[in-house]
Amino acid sequence: MDPQGPHDPIVVDFARARHLPPTRLPARASLFLDFDGTLVDLIDRPDAVQVTDRVRALIAALCTRLDGRLAIVTGREAAFVRAQLGLKGVGIAGSHGQEIHFPDGTTSIPATPATLADAAASIARLAAAHPGILVERKPLGVALHYRMAPHLEGWSRTLAEELADSHGLYLQPGKMMVELRAPGGDKGSAVARFLETPPFAGTVPVMLGDDLTDEPGFAAATAHGGWGVLVGAERPSAARYRLEGVQHVLAWLEGVLEA
Repeated sequence: MDPQGPHDPIVVDFARARHLPPTRLPARASLFLDFDGTLVDLIDRPDAVQVTDRVRALIAALCTRLDGRLAIVTGREAAFVRAQLGLKGVGIAGSHGQEIHFPDGTTSIPATPATLADAAASIARLAAAHPGILVERKPLGVALHYRMAPHLEGWSRTLAEELADSHGLYLQPGKMMVELRAPGGDKGSAVARFLETPPFAGTVPVMLGDDLTDEPGFAAATAHGGWGVLVGAERPSAARYRLEGVQHVLAWLEGVLEA
C-alpha cells in the first residue's frame, strides 16, 4: 500500500496556464529535482518521510527516458535519499549540494569540519530543553527543525547564528528549519558539477525545488541555458515557472513522460 495514502490524480491543463512549465522538455534536457517539498510532502518529523511507489516508478522511468540525465539535489544526506529511492544509476547531490554522488558510482565529498561535532553537541544539549525542536545530524551539517514548535523560530535562529559565528560554520536557513553546515558549495554548484560530466554535459538543465536553498540551483540552470520551476506559493524567485505543490509536480513529471 502507498505509505502516504492513496491520492486522487490531479488533472492539470498545462497548455492554458501561463506560469506552468511545458511538459515537452528541450531536446537533450537534464532534470534536477529537490526532494522534500518537491517529490515528497513536508512533514513534522523529517526522519519519518517515506517515498511512495508512484515516486520511485516516476524517477526510474524518467531516468531511463533521459538516458540517465536525472539527479536529486537535496539538503538531505545522500545515503538517506538513495535508501529511500532504492535506485541505482541516479545522481544525487546531498547536504545542499556538497555530497556529489555521480551516476557511475564515483563521489566527491569534502572533509567534515572539525568544529561541527562541537556545534552539534551544543545544539543537541540546548534543544533537549525545548519540546518540539528536532535535531537532524548530517555528514556535513546539523539542522534544527522547529516545525512542531513555530514559536521557537527566533530562539532557533539566534542559537544557530551564534554557533555558526563561534565555530566558523555556514548558516543555512530553510523552511521551518535552520542548519549549520560546512562552508562552500550549494545546490547551484552541484548542478554545475553535474553539467561538467557525462551524461549531463552539453544538456539543457531543468531544476525543480521549493525552498530558498533551491535558488542557487535555479540560477545555475538558467545560466546554463535552462530554467527553474518553483514549487509552492508564489514568491520572488530565479525560477521561470511554478507548480503549486508535490502532487502537481508528480502530475507534471507524468506529463513529461507522456510527452
